[in-house]
Amino acid sequence: MSNETPIQYGEMTATYFWDDGSGINGDTGLPASGEPMQKGLFSSPSWPLGTEGFIVHEGEEYEFFIGDRGPGVPSHDCDVLLDIDGKTFADMMGETFDDQTLVVSGGNGHAEVEYFITKWGDGHGDEGTPYPFQQPENKCENAVSEIPAEYLPQEEEEAEEEEVAEDASEEAAEDAEEQQDEAPAAEGQDDSDTGVTAETATNDLSGFGLTGAEGTPSAAGLLTLAIIPAILIALFFAWTRRPAGAHAGAHAGADDDSGKGLMAQSDGRHGIASFLDKLRGK
Repeated sequence: MSNETPIQYGEMTATYFWDDGSGINGDTGLPASGEPMQKGLFSSPSWPLGTEGFIVHEGEEYEFFIGDRGPGVPSHDCDVLLDIDGKTFADMMGETFDDQTLVVSGGNGHAEVEYFITKWGDGHGDEGTPYPFQQPENKCENAVSEIPAEYLPQEEEEAEEEEVAEDASEEAAEDAEEQQDEAPAAEGQDDSDTGVTAETATNDLSGFGLTGAEGTPSAAGLLTLAIIPAILIALFFAWTRRPAGAHAGAHAGADDDSGKGLMAQSDGRHGIASFLDKLRGK
C-alpha cells in the first residue's frame, strides 16, 4: 500500500499508449508535459499535468504522474478516462511490451482500475471530477467515490484508536470507582455483624443479664444481686454453728462411722434449709 495519503478516489476504464515521437502505430508525438515518454507516465483528458497518484489492478499498485493529454474520442461519454503507458499496462496484464511495434502482446487493450490521486499538479488542466477530452461541461460524476477506509490518513486512524483507548480507559475507571464505592459498605456491614456477634457472645458468657438494653439494671439483675449476699450469709451461719463434737471428733481421729466426724452424714439441721426454717420461725 502506498504511503501517500489519497485526496481523491474512483474507478474507471483505462487503455494504454506509448507516444515517443516515433510516429509508429498512431504515435501522435512527444507528451504534452515536455517529459520524455517513460514508464509511469499516464495521460488524462482533464486532470492537471504533473498530477500524481497510483492505480490498483487485481490488488497490485502502480504509481503514475499525468504527463500527457488523452485519450481523445474514447473518453467521450465518460467511457475511457485514463491512458496508461504501455510498459505499465503490460505488467498489469501479465504480458510483454514490444518496443518495435509499441504494442502489448496478447490480452485485452482495456482494463478496469481503481485510481488514487495523492497530489494535484500545477500544469494545465482541472482538479477534481474528470471529464472527456475538451468537454469540461460534461463531468463524469460516476468516476469519483469515497476513499476506502484502508487508505484513510494514518493520523485519522491513530485518532480513532486513541479515542477507542480513551473510552476503554474511562469505562475501566468508572468500574473501579463503582467497586470502591461498594467496598466500604461491605466492610461496614462486616464490622457491624462482627460487633453483634461479639456482644451476643459476651452476654452469653456472663450467665446473667444484669443490665437492660439502655444500660440500666434489669429486674433479673437486681434479684440476682439480692440473693447472692443471702446465700453467703447462710453458708457463714451454717459453718459457724456446726457442733463442736464434729470438729473435735475430726481432730481426735474419731471414725466417720460414729456420726460425729467431718464425713458423718448430716441430719439436715445445720444446712441451708434449717437456716431458712429458723427465719420462718419453725
